[in-house]
Amino acid sequence: MKYYIRDRIKAILKLDEPPHKLALAFALGVFVAFTPTIGLHLVTCFLLAWAFRVSKFVVITASLINNPWTMVPLYGFCIWLGLKITGNDGAAPSIAWGDLSLTNFYGVLRPYIWPFVAGTLVVGVFAAVLSYFLFYYIALRYKGRRQGR
Repeated sequence: MKYYIRDRIKAILKLDEPPHKLALAFALGVFVAFTPTIGLHLVTCFLLAWAFRVSKFVVITASLINNPWTMVPLYGFCIWLGLKITGNDGAAPSIAWGDLSLTNFYGVLRPYIWPFVAGTLVVGVFAAVLSYFLFYYIALRYKGRRQGR
């Protein structure tokens, strides 16, 4: 897994794009990874890549930081933060899982919707800004080394 991630990042850095565009595309993908649009991440990646005129490959690759192995901790933290941001004491209300059905889905999960959206957007913006500067620095160093050869 470690080598796969390293190889994907190297493939991104080898693209013929300026460092700021690579960093922007990467940051957009990281933001999408945290958005509450579960199931629509790929569509969101395509729309943002088109709107900002950046590489779809980079945006999609960066959005994959949220995957089945990382989804529970990432979204769990986002809900916890969202509960804090929205004025709850941080204790999540209990979900009556036995009463959950298609007809009352919204009613049972309603206490979580606003905290979930608020938490994911705040964490997504923070992670995107941080990843932009980090990836920009990495891209500058990588491209500088390649030009020095």
